[in-house]
Amino acid sequence: MKAAIVTDYGPPEGVRIGELPDPVPTADQVRVQVRAASVNRTDCGELRGHPFFIRVFYGLRRPRRSVFGFDFAGIVDAVGADVTAFRAGDRVFGICTSRSNGSHAEFAAVPQRLVAHLPEGVPFAEGVACEGAYYALTTLRRIGLQPGQSILVYGASGAIGSAMVQLARLLGARVTAVVATPQLALLASLGADRVVDYTAGDFTATDERYDHVIDAVGKASYFRCRHLIKPGGIFAATDLGPWGQNVALMLLSSITRRHRVVVAMPEPVGDLFELMQRGWLDGRFRAVVDRRYPLADIVEAYSYVETGRKVGVVVVEMPG
Repeated sequence: MKAAIVTDYGPPEGVRIGELPDPVPTADQVRVQVRAASVNRTDCGELRGHPFFIRVFYGLRRPRRSVFGFDFAGIVDAVGADVTAFRAGDRVFGICTSRSNGSHAEFAAVPQRLVAHLPEGVPFAEGVACEGAYYALTTLRRIGLQPGQSILVYGASGAIGSAMVQLARLLGARVTAVVATPQLALLASLGADRVVDYTAGDFTATDERYDHVIDAVGKASYFRCRHLIKPGGIFAATDLGPWGQNVALMLLSSITRRHRVVVAMPEPVGDLFELMQRGWLDGRFRAVVDRRYPLADIVEAYSYVETGRKVGVVVVEMPG
């Protein structure tokens, strides 16, 4: 199979297209003929080995795996002996873990618990929204979001932010999205109750108060936003934040038992797939696709994601 192969940490130019053996599914795995995958901030961090501490998980001197890629959408090609929920020909989407090769290849072998049926009518390119949705839902669960609560999402136009707005609405919350001018209409179309343009002024200069404030891009800070949070509310981040302060604040918050600052950590998938399927079917969830690249141009996809200008998802489409 063709795959985007990584052998060392470094810039996107180190990724090369080559041939690897097709993966053989184990008893509980599904082998998927990948039609679409994504390149996201997680992939870029893994490629660079930055911040340095992530190498504890990915490999100290060089990456442990040779093919990256978190989400995928495609067609079941083969199943292991213990798999009962899928059969060859099924349209599916899901997540590759960091313990094995990822989805930047023509085939991926994935545990069946990380695969779900892709509803008919949803294009493969729009089925690769799991990375953003996964971190978004992990964050919303971490803060204990309840129906009727209000949240503010800063950086709501990225893969995580756009998924978070939609999932929070599916969970019954009221959402204020903070984005730049070009994305105002987009976030309104995704269901945000209110959209704020941060380029038009200081988004924190308001008397509005929220049950929770979420930084979906790692560029805000608790100290800047804390007056926006109601008593008992939480500032949540999906990144380390400026100078890594979110981790220090989370630890301090845990020690003082105030739990005012949290950084979402990876959790079991839970009901993520069911929420996404329900949202696709009733029209309340969709992937925001920024750009599409063929596998042969995956270096350009990485380079674009590293600019920090992407909106939603950058898709990599497989040959054929």
